[in-house]
Amino acid sequence: METSTFVYDGDCAFCTTCAEFIERRIPTTARVVPWQFTDLDALGLTVAECEEAVQWVGADGARAAGPDAIAKLLADSGLVWRIAGAGLRFPPVRAGAWPVYRWVARNRHRLPGGTAACALPQEARERLYGPAGRPTTGA
Repeated sequence: METSTFVYDGDCAFCTTCAEFIERRIPTTARVVPWQFTDLDALGLTVAECEEAVQWVGADGARAAGPDAIAKLLADSGLVWRIAGAGLRFPPVRAGAWPVYRWVARNRHRLPGGTAACALPQEARERLYGPAGRPTTGA
């Protein structure tokens, strides 16, 4: 793989708005692509992984998801963004970033730019949050 890839949910208007912000404002060398139009097998990703969180596949094959993927994207960007990425990797910040990311993912259809199509599929919601809607353990 010659370049890193940041993969998001192209069916979600909120996610697409965020991806457009990245393309306009964050000077990254990574490809920013919706998973629906990407060869997931070539990237070593599954649909389930892409439904649950944004994904990063580095040029070296290293993978990350959710806020860890965002930190990798920022680390691949201009100086100010690299500093933000380093902050996101700082252990106490990273520990708090996952619950915030999961909340955003669970409520993305309610956020600015979100639509009903942004709601996670039931199977993905249950994998992430359990049948009662509470977060499951682990990252």
